Amino acid sequence: MIATLAGIATSWIERLVRGTPSRGSRAALVAAIAAAAFAAPAAHAGGKAAASTAVLGEIAAPVRASLKEQLLIRDPAPLWQWLDPDLEEELAASLADLGLATPLRAGKLAVALVDITDPTHPRVAALNGDLMLYAASLPKIAVMLGIFQKAAEGKLVIDGETRGQLLRMIRRSSNPDATALMHKAGHDFIARTLISPRYRLYDPFRNGGLWAGKDYASAGAWRRDPIDNLSHGATPMQIARFFYLLQTGRLVNAQASAEMKEILGHSAIHHKFVRGLELTDPTATVYRKSGTWGISHADGALVERRDGAVYIAAGIAEDAHGGEWLSQIIIQMNRLIDRHVDLPRVRRTNVPGASGPLSVSTGG
Repeated sequence: MIATLAGIATSWIERLVRGTPSRGSRAALVAAIAAAAFAAPAAHAGGKAAASTAVLGEIAAPVRASLKEQLLIRDPAPLWQWLDPDLEEELAASLADLGLATPLRAGKLAVALVDITDPTHPRVAALNGDLMLYAASLPKIAVMLGIFQKAAEGKLVIDGETRGQLLRMIRRSSNPDATALMHKAGHDFIARTLISPRYRLYDPFRNGGLWAGKDYASAGAWRRDPIDNLSHGATPMQIARFFYLLQTGRLVNAQASAEMKEILGHSAIHHKFVRGLELTDPTATVYRKSGTWGISHADGALVERRDGAVYIAAGIAEDAHGGEWLSQIIIQMNRLIDRHVDLPRVRRTNVPGASGPLSVSTGG
């Protein structure tokens, strides 16, 4: 009976899942949801099977609720509905000019650009936007959200010590402070906040999203994400959704959003997106969190320009030169936000690790 129900669930979920996640990702998703929705209680199983079912059920239980609510609750940040084919085509051409078409095709690079100059009518471009990759320290923004959400529920006080930890975790990417904050909020609380219908920052219908399933320490993972088995993962579109909800005052509430935005400002790490903007648009105000581990590079930012333009940029790369790629990509993104129809052709220069024609806009 369970196998029959699981088969029905698989067929239904496959029709509902959007985007193009890998076959393995879809299989893991179906297994996780089926385990929670249809598997027998853990008490009826034995040994390792019981433990496995219990873990999967606990992870996917909030997701099971969202299956029903998916059709009933309006997405607070439906960026997929605002995809702009023209902007997306321009972004793809810009990355091709940088010689980055190959890593895009190979799934080693994923980006999203959201023009929210008018937040009620965003313009969205995404390339591999729902591809979940290892994002290193970037998911520390999920830890910050968990702290503010728990405080809003009256279960935690953001005192001077906690605020100092938040500042160091975000601005300096302090791992000890991130680990301490994860324990203050609670791993399970952070996960359930991300999965909750209120935020849907980790959504199985969108191949996952933000996930922080491991302390930023040598300890083993608390719980890897149930789709791609990542300890610290993200998709560009869910990074963008985080910043969109932040900018529109809907991460916890308007006051908490304003406080989190301030924490995300004044980054002490000048690389990737920050480095690119310092070179091409130094007057822009940047609110961001990046991540680096081995060949994994990630960055997410809300950018407010002096001319009034506001946009969100998100990028994840798996390459030794990924950091340099992101520095060049933000320059192209910043250029695409210009409201001029006839943009000047970019100037050619070297992009480390890229293949094919190389170019980058330097404002001329």
